[in-house]
Amino acid sequence: MKGGWVARLDNMSGDNGAGGPRRSRQAPPLVAPGDDLGDSGGYEAGHGVLAINGRLRALKQGRMSNRGGTVSIEPRRTAYVPRPSDLVIGYIEGCTSNIWFIDIGAPFNAILPMSLGPSKAEFGGIRKVLDIGDAILCRVQEVEENHSSVVTMKGMGLRAIRTGSVEDIDPHLLGRLIGRGGNNLRQLKEDTECRVIAGDNGRIWLDGDLSGIVDARDRLNMLLTEAKIEEYRGDA
Repeated sequence: MKGGWVARLDNMSGDNGAGGPRRSRQAPPLVAPGDDLGDSGGYEAGHGVLAINGRLRALKQGRMSNRGGTVSIEPRRTAYVPRPSDLVIGYIEGCTSNIWFIDIGAPFNAILPMSLGPSKAEFGGIRKVLDIGDAILCRVQEVEENHSSVVTMKGMGLRAIRTGSVEDIDPHLLGRLIGRGGNNLRQLKEDTECRVIAGDNGRIWLDGDLSGIVDARDRLNMLLTEAKIEEYRGDA
C-alpha cells in the first residue's frame, strides 16, 4: 500500500486543538470507529473517514493512510454490502416453488425470483433449473432498506457457473487485485490464460485449464498473504 502513514498516538488526541493528521515514518496503531483523527483542514475524508465539525473521525477499524491529501482507512476485514448493479457470485441456499435464496456474502441472503432467473420451470420443478449448492453469476437489481436484496440473471454474461473454481478475497482487496485501469486483472488473465471474473462481493471465478486455474489461485493466495504481512508490519 503506497502513501505515508498519517496517524500516531500523539496526533489522535481528542483535544479539539490538536492538529490534523501528520505523515509518519513509523507504522501507526490500529484506529477504531469513533477515534478523533485530527483537524480536517486541508484534508479530504476518504474511505472509512468522516469529517464532522472540522474534525476527522474514524468509521472503521484499520490502519490509516494519506494519499495526496486524502485520509482513508485500510480496514482489517470487510463484509460485503450490496448495491444496485453490483456484479456478484452467489450460491443457491434454498428455494420455494418460484424463488431461490442466494448467499452473496452479505448479512442477508438475496432472493432470485423465477421471473429473473435463467429460465422458466414447471410448478415444483425449480430445482431442475438451479439446485441447492449451485454457483451463479448474477447482478444486484435492487436493495431494500434493511439491506436485503433482489438479484437477476437477466443480462449479458450472467449464468450458472458449471466449470472452473470460485475463490474468495475480502471485498476491500478488490482494488488491489484489479489495479489501476484494470491492469493487474488484465495481466493475471494473460499470464494464466484463464477467464477471471471478479465479483463486487469478493468472489472470483477462475475458468480455464487446470494448470492455469492453479496458477491463478496461487497468485490470489499470494495477494492475501502480502496484504496480511503489510497489515501486521505496517508497510506503506
